[in-house]
Amino acid sequence: MSSIEDKLKGNWNVVKGKLKQEYAELNDDDLKFEEGQEDELIGRIQKKTGKAKEDVKSFIDSL
Repeated sequence: MSSIEDKLKGNWNVVKGKLKQEYAELNDDDLKFEEGQEDELIGRIQKKTGKAKEDVKSFIDSL
């Protein structure tokens, strides 16, 4: 299991708040998270923000 999966499962409300602060264009629908759906979540964030997958993962990893 990756550290990103751990962060998403363990501290989702905190991560969600930080993502909304960093990327104001994200809304609650963009940030719906279900366990095992990490790649879909990253994909939605990428599509909405135009950021690379690694940039999004690095941001989450840095939290």
